[in-house]
Amino acid sequence: MRTFVPGMLDDEYESLRRTVAEFTDEEVAPVSAELDAKHEFPYELVAKMGDMGLFGLPFPEEHGGMGGDYFALCLALEEIARENQSLAMTLEAGVSLGAMPIYRFGTEEQKAQLLPQVIDGRGLAAFGLTEAEAGSDAGGTRTRAVLENGEWVVNGAKSFITNSGTDITKFVTATAVTGTRTGSDGSTKPEISTIIIPNGTPGFTPEPAYDKVGWNSSDTHPLTFEDVRVPEANLLGERGRGYANFLRILDEGRIAIAAVSVGAAQGCVDASVQYAKERTTFGKPIGDYQGISFKIARMEARVQTARAAYYAAASKMESGLPFKTEAAIAKMVASEAAMDNARDATQVHGGYGFMNEYLVARHYRDSKILEIGEGTTEVQQMLIARSLGL
Repeated sequence: MRTFVPGMLDDEYESLRRTVAEFTDEEVAPVSAELDAKHEFPYELVAKMGDMGLFGLPFPEEHGGMGGDYFALCLALEEIARENQSLAMTLEAGVSLGAMPIYRFGTEEQKAQLLPQVIDGRGLAAFGLTEAEAGSDAGGTRTRAVLENGEWVVNGAKSFITNSGTDITKFVTATAVTGTRTGSDGSTKPEISTIIIPNGTPGFTPEPAYDKVGWNSSDTHPLTFEDVRVPEANLLGERGRGYANFLRILDEGRIAIAAVSVGAAQGCVDASVQYAKERTTFGKPIGDYQGISFKIARMEARVQTARAAYYAAASKMESGLPFKTEAAIAKMVASEAAMDNARDATQVHGGYGFMNEYLVARHYRDSKILEIGEGTTEVQQMLIARSLGL
């Protein structure tokens, strides 16, 4: 079994981590506050990440990738998220949710046609699963796709879709009900499949972007499909396996979200340590007071616990072992660590923590969605409880 241990990365992983950390400190950090304030999508940074090969990290060289693995992607996500969760999520969604379904379930022709469009950072793909009444209950999908004369005709809507409305968005993979099937208990259930819908297809409309609490420089739109017609060959994976396939994608994505969360939590620790050493009250740094130092110590403990959890989940995934429970634990523990650390870091910074130009203020606004997206905390608890036979 492959085992990843915090603080004991091999040379290749450590070199990647340091390279991304330098990129984050030198190029991401100086512009993040402005991008957030202006709600601007970071096209230049995305292109630079593409040049670094970050969008191709877990894909084989034969498809234009870097020949790495999913854990390498997670290391990159963690380092970027220290400073900019929006940028980290652009990478996470572009790879884990956008390109990975094509790689996991696509035909050789689909891989050859679509992966080169999105793993060089010059294009993005989106994952169309969530709907207004089908979030945690993704099986409640209402979008429909009907096969007519060799074409899928898609009608419906999706909500909260990342990377779906940028100038470089290439396609969306969307779940849709394509028929019915009979369950083992004799009941009739919807047959859910996945359809690839290229950007610009008539009837496919990214609606105006959401006005969000955080992740202001990440692209997020609702989508509508009105008699969208695509070739029958745009079916991704086996018909009727769309829901099951996306559950696999979500399991992987939870490890990636955990990595983003750990990065955010670490960013809060780093900023708080620096501030506690520089800010003085009553003649000495505030870090000399136990009320502050103990708070930061607990923040550091959360980071190390969460990092160990996502490393453990990634170890099982990369070893080809079942990892659903470990992914749920990592996602829950890490997202809670991010939110708790953001709250405590804001308290350490006092009034300055409430000012948006400060990193901890951005993390305070950004981190809450980490406890919601790709499966709420309650969903993770449900999965963990099921693994215990409850």
